Amino acid sequence: PDLAGRPLPLYATVSALPCRGGEEIVRRLFEPLDYRVSVEDPESDRPENDWERGIYRNLLVEGRKSLADLLVHLYVLIPVLDDDKHYWVGDDEVEKLLQRGTGWLARHPERELIARRYLKHRRSLTREALSRLCDGDDPDPEESGHEHSGDEAAPKLPARLNDIRMETVTRVLKDAGTMRVLDLGCGEGRLLRELRRIDQFKEIVGLDTSTRALEIAARRLKLAHLPPRQKERIRLLHGALTYRDDRLAGYDAAAVVEVIEHLDPARLAAFERVLFEFARPRTVVVTTPNREYNVNYPTLPDGAFRHKDHRFEWTRAEFEEWARRVASSRGYEVVFEPVGEVDPEHGAPTQMGVFRRCE
Repeated sequence: PDLAGRPLPLYATVSALPCRGGEEIVRRLFEPLDYRVSVEDPESDRPENDWERGIYRNLLVEGRKSLADLLVHLYVLIPVLDDDKHYWVGDDEVEKLLQRGTGWLARHPERELIARRYLKHRRSLTREALSRLCDGDDPDPEESGHEHSGDEAAPKLPARLNDIRMETVTRVLKDAGTMRVLDLGCGEGRLLRELRRIDQFKEIVGLDTSTRALEIAARRLKLAHLPPRQKERIRLLHGALTYRDDRLAGYDAAAVVEVIEHLDPARLAAFERVLFEFARPRTVVVTTPNREYNVNYPTLPDGAFRHKDHRFEWTRAEFEEWARRVASSRGYEVVFEPVGEVDPEHGAPTQMGVFRRCE
C-alpha cells in the first residue's frame, strides 16, 4: 500500500487529444511539473484542406510521480488542452479545480491560463478561483502588472500598482495612530489582509455591498480557521456607502480605496454625509484613479475608463477641488499624495487624499 504515495517512474499516453495551441501549450502546461513531454501529430496523412487538421496530438508524458499526482495532473490539464467543455460550468467546477489543484496549481506559472480554460472562460469564476488559489503568499494575478481578463485596460507595469496602493494606505493609517479602522468598499479583502498583519490595528471592519465579495474576503482572510482572539479582531459587514449606518460610527480611521469612482455622481453627496458627517472618523484616506495618467496605457482607448464599472475618473484638479470642498464643509483638513510612479507631465496613476478631522 505504501507504493500509492511513493514517486515512481511513470508515463502516460493520451491518443488523439485535442490540443488547442499545439505542442507549445502542451509543454507550457506539463514541463513546469517536471514531466518530459513528447508530442506527435496523428493527422499527418490527412488532406491539407481538412478543417480539423492540426488540432489533435498523441501525447506522452513521463516523470517520477506518485500515481495520484499523475492522475490529478491529467484530470485537470486534459480539459485545459481541449478548451471546449460540453456542459454547463458553474461554482462546482471551481471547487473541483481547487480540490484537484491543491499543492501544485497555485505555483504553476500558467495558473491563469489553466483556470480560465478549465472554467470555460467564465470571467467571474476564473477570478474567484484565482483569488482563492492565492490566499497564501503566492502572487495574486489580479494584482500583477498584467492585464486581467479584460476587466482593466492597464498595461504591464514595472511594479504592482495595487501592492503600492495597499502599502501606502496602510502606512498612512499606521502613522495616524489608528487602532480601530474601517475599510469601506472592502471588496475581496486585499487591504484587510494587509491590515491584519499589523498588531497596532486592534479592530478591523470591512464593509461592502457585494455579498459574493464578502464571501471571497472571508476565505482570503481564512476567518473560519482563525483562533478566537484573531477572529474577534476582524468583522465583515454587508452594507452600502450611501445610507447612514450607525455601525460605522466611532472608529479612528476609514479607508476608501478605489471606491468612489464606482458611485454614480448623483450619489456622491449621500456618500459624503455617511462618511464625513455620520461616521466621522478622525482620519479618512481616499484613493481614486488619476484620469490624466491614462494616456500612459497604450491599450486604453481615448476617453475610456480603466474599468468597465467606473462611473467617472477625475483629473488631479477635479479630485482636489472635490476633496477641499468636502473638507472645508465637514470640518476636516486634507493633504494630497501621489501613489505609484509619477509621470512628470501627467502625475501618478493613483491620487490619494488624507483627511484629518479638525478638533
